[in-house]
Amino acid sequence: MTATQEITYESTSRFAQVRDDLRLHYHEAGIGNDTTIVLLHGGGPGASGWSNFSRNIPVLAEKFHVICVDQPGYGKSDKPTEHPQYFVHSSTALKDLLDHLGIERVHLLGNSLGGGAAVRFALDFPDRAGRLVLMGPGGLSVNLFAPDPTEGVRNLGKFSYQPTRQNLETFLRIMVFDQSLVTDELIDERFEAASAPESLAAAKAMGKSFSGADFELGMLWRDAYKLRQRVLLIWGREDRVNPLDGALVALKMIPRAQLHVFGGCGHWAQLEKFEEFNRITADFLTDGGK
Repeated sequence: MTATQEITYESTSRFAQVRDDLRLHYHEAGIGNDTTIVLLHGGGPGASGWSNFSRNIPVLAEKFHVICVDQPGYGKSDKPTEHPQYFVHSSTALKDLLDHLGIERVHLLGNSLGGGAAVRFALDFPDRAGRLVLMGPGGLSVNLFAPDPTEGVRNLGKFSYQPTRQNLETFLRIMVFDQSLVTDELIDERFEAASAPESLAAAKAMGKSFSGADFELGMLWRDAYKLRQRVLLIWGREDRVNPLDGALVALKMIPRAQLHVFGGCGHWAQLEKFEEFNRITADFLTDGGK
């Protein structure tokens, strides 16, 4: 993609058959840039790579080769319901996608569920993971003061078993400090994607994998000390899904970690603090992050 081409959903949309039983959908921009960054979205109802990062992709593509993946079970990617612990499921799928594309090493930016998948990737395939930008990451967040499950997680589960538009709106409003971001258009778009039978089945399978036989693979904080990459933790002070106190164990455990906290911000820092988020992310992933 050249710099003169407009970055739209259609112009960046790609599919890859990464295994016989798994086809992934992803967006690609900034082709020709030397450094690849993979964006991994969160796990809320109706989430996808584009829904989480559509505004960020054009900015990041000015400097990076951007791969924005619909994780298994989301967006236009396949939605298997028989799979291992979800972080393992998603990170292995990402490894297979990078093999398919012939990309050896990437930086990773993950939000919530995607943050957990990014950490699992870095732990299981350390030679292929560069720096990590993790926004309220799942699996690393250990609440010291906030209740567990949190308000956001409880409402995520409520939608899974009572998939109504009202329950989705309630969940989305928990995501953000700035309520103006939750528009009727956003609710309708996410509800259409989230309420499809295959999406509901995939969401239940994802949740079940966190309490299955290999659930401990989702407890990433146990192995966080093994990370040798530089890690930027980004948190919203008003995060009601993975509250700020959940960052403290990760900050203590990860050898080369730093923490950036946005005030007046919930779980979607990439949208609520758009310009500063893009700036500090790009800086961290280039020379400014040394």
